[in-house]
Amino acid sequence: MPTAEELVQSCTSIFSLPEIYFRVREVVDDSNSTMGDLAEVLKLDPAISARLLRIVNSPVYGFSKQVDTISRAVSLLGTQAIIDLVTATTVGKTFAGIPIQLMDVSKFWHRSVLCALLAGKIAKSCGIKDSERFFVEGLLRDLGHFVLYQYAPQRAQSALIEAGHLDVSLAEVERSNIGCDFAEVGAELVRSWGMPLQIEQAIRHQLSPSEAGDYVQHAAIVHLAGAIVDCVEHDSKQRPTEVPFDPQALKETGFVMADLPKLMTGAQAQLNEMLALVYPQAIAA
Repeated sequence: MPTAEELVQSCTSIFSLPEIYFRVREVVDDSNSTMGDLAEVLKLDPAISARLLRIVNSPVYGFSKQVDTISRAVSLLGTQAIIDLVTATTVGKTFAGIPIQLMDVSKFWHRSVLCALLAGKIAKSCGIKDSERFFVEGLLRDLGHFVLYQYAPQRAQSALIEAGHLDVSLAEVERSNIGCDFAEVGAELVRSWGMPLQIEQAIRHQLSPSEAGDYVQHAAIVHLAGAIVDCVEHDSKQRPTEVPFDPQALKETGFVMADLPKLMTGAQAQLNEMLALVYPQAIAA
């Protein structure tokens, strides 16, 4: 059976981000570059610029005044937040034109955007600084399934069905049926794109946050958001009475379960607005 790295390597030419992402990363990684340099690169792609301004002016950030220029957005948010937003606006576009057998792509993006919104809200409720940065980690949490469904669609779907009927996790069945799970594959995919280590580690260790080392907080937040979304997506007859959180994730973040209904309501209220920016096709689905 192939490793996660081998699976990703076999799909590298298919799952590649647009040039604007790498141009922005190049500027961000250049110690001699300025905020103005970053703004100028973004202006070269009007579609990305428009999407960035819509996100910056959304309730996710909650600025009291309208942000009407890319230069102002860059100044307010800083370089790392901008690269995170570029990621969010390009990933959906990247996967929009790829035919994936047996995978409900619109449902996938509903889940992913809901997970992204919850990750940011959970982090904020736990008093974690720069909580909006967890949006991207939550958004990419399940990305490995694109590779699994591209590589072995029948086995990937069978794993989903089997996990739904047995008292075992989807990741466990995927490892048995395919050789690796969605978390491993997703981590390898974002690593191949040169994304920051905390994003890779959050995705890789979302199922076992205690193994994430210095990035345990990132993995814990993604774990919590992902567990909630998985629970919500269950058939009502099979849905567990309590969300199966990893105790270490709760300990690491200090998340208060009583906050969950309010956070979920807020995330649901913003879902369609964010879907329109990440994957508009899912709105009509």
